[in-house]
Amino acid sequence: MKHHQHRTDPRDAVEHHLAINRRHFLGRAAAGLGALALAAMEGRAGAAASPPTLAGLSGLHHAPKARRVIYLFQSGGPSQHDLFDYKPRLNAMHGQELPASVRGEQRLTGMSANQSSLPLAGSPFKFSRHGESGAWLSDLLPYHRDIVDDVCFIKSMHTEAINHDPAITMFQTGSQIAGRPSLGAWLSYGIGSENEDLPAFIVLASAGQGGQPLYARLWGSGFLDSKHQGVRFRSGKDPVLYLSNPDGVCGSRRREQLDVINDLNRLQREAEGDPEIDSRIAQYEMAFRMQTSVPGVTDLSDEPESTFELYGEDARQPGTFAANCLLARRLAERDVRFVQLYHQGWDQHDNLPKDIRGQAKETDQASAALVKDLKQRGLLDDTLVIWGGEFGRTAYSQGLLTADNYGRDHHPRCFTTWMAGGGVQAGVTHGETDDFGYNLVRDGVHVHDLNATTLHLLGIDHERLTYFYQGRHFRLTDVHGEVVKSILT
Repeated sequence: MKHHQHRTDPRDAVEHHLAINRRHFLGRAAAGLGALALAAMEGRAGAAASPPTLAGLSGLHHAPKARRVIYLFQSGGPSQHDLFDYKPRLNAMHGQELPASVRGEQRLTGMSANQSSLPLAGSPFKFSRHGESGAWLSDLLPYHRDIVDDVCFIKSMHTEAINHDPAITMFQTGSQIAGRPSLGAWLSYGIGSENEDLPAFIVLASAGQGGQPLYARLWGSGFLDSKHQGVRFRSGKDPVLYLSNPDGVCGSRRREQLDVINDLNRLQREAEGDPEIDSRIAQYEMAFRMQTSVPGVTDLSDEPESTFELYGEDARQPGTFAANCLLARRLAERDVRFVQLYHQGWDQHDNLPKDIRGQAKETDQASAALVKDLKQRGLLDDTLVIWGGEFGRTAYSQGLLTADNYGRDHHPRCFTTWMAGGGVQAGVTHGETDDFGYNLVRDGVHVHDLNATTLHLLGIDHERLTYFYQGRHFRLTDVHGEVVKSILT
C-alpha cells in the first residue's frame, strides 16, 4: 500500500478555491486528500504534526490496537432481555403493568403507544453465568459460553432513533439522515487497505432473510469519493456483479480493453480536472485484479473439515450467516480493512419466543466460531469484532401477553452490544440497566461513543478524521462522541 506524505493542511488549500478553477484544483488534489485525511484538520493556523508510522500503517494519530474490523450487524433489534441482560425482577413481575415511574415521559413507537396496557414480559429462557468472568447468557446462546472470557459486553448502548431506518442509518453513518458516509467508507478514506487486490470495505448480507430492508446507502460513501463505498459480495457463481468476463472475452483481451478505456479516461481527466475520473480508473483496475482475488477468497474448498465443525454445517451453504462469518475470517487473513455483515430478522413484535430461537440458532455458533477462529490463528489481537443491532426491545409486551407468547417493541434507551479483540478488554461487562432493563443506571455508551472508540482502536482520533463539504467539516461522530477508555486494554 502506498502512503502519501503529509505536506499541508487541506483546509488551507480549500481556502483558495475561489482563486483557481475548482474542478482543476480537485483533480490535482484528489490523489493526496484521501491519504492525507488523518494527518490534517488540526486547525487553520498551521499544518498538523506528522503522525507516526506504526505496524506498517502511516497517517495514524496514535498507536493502533486493531488493523481491521468485522462488524456482525443484527438488523431488526435483538431482544437484550432474552439474550444477555438478565432481569430477575422483570421475570418476577411478569404480567404486571410497567410502572409509570419507570417509563416517565419517554416516547413509545406508534405500534404500542396506544395500548391500553403495557404488561411486563419476563423472559421464559433460562439464564446462567459462564466463564471466569461470570457473564450472564440465556440458554439461546450455548456457543457464546465459549467466548464470554474473550468478549466485552456493553449493556448500556443507547441511541435517539426509535424506528428502524433512522436507527440503522445512525449506527452505520453516525447520522439518522441518509446520505452520510458509512463507517467502512470513513476507514477506507482515512487509512485505506493493506491488500491491493481486494477492496478496503466489503459487505456480506445473509441471503434469503426477511425483515427490515437493507439499502446500499448503508455501506455507501456519501460525499466521499465513490471508491470508498462498500463492495457487496453475494452468494452464488458470481460473488460480485459484472466482475466476470463475458463469454468469448479472455483475460488478455480484457486487459487491452481496459488500457484503452483508461487512456480515454485520462484524456478526459486532463481536459476536465474531475477527480471522480481518477476514481473510475482506480475502480476499473481494482475490478480487473479482483477477477483473480475474489474467486480465491470465496472458494471454501481448501478449508478442512474442522472448520465446518467449528462454524457449523450452515457454513457450507453460500450466503448463510455462518458462511459469511467464515468468509469474513478469510478476508481478515487477507488484510481487508472493514468487513460488514448483515443478518436480518430480529424485529420480533410478536411470536418472539419462537422466532428468536430461530435467529439465535442461525447466528450463535458462527458468531462464537469467528472469535475462536481468529484467536487460534493469532488474528484476534488486531481484529476488532463487533456484534449488535440498531436498538433493543421493550420490557413490556407489544400486543397480547399470553402464557407462552409475547412480542417486544423497539427500545432505544438501553440495549446490549458486544466487542472482542483489537484492544478491547476481554471478559468484562460494561454498563448497567435498571431492574426492568428499561433505563440506564450507569456508564451509558452512545452510538457516537461506539464509533469514536472503534476509530480510536484503529489509531484514529475521531475528532480529526474530517472532510470538508458544503462549507463545513464533517466527521463520523458529528460534534459528539467520547472514547470509552474503561473498556480498552
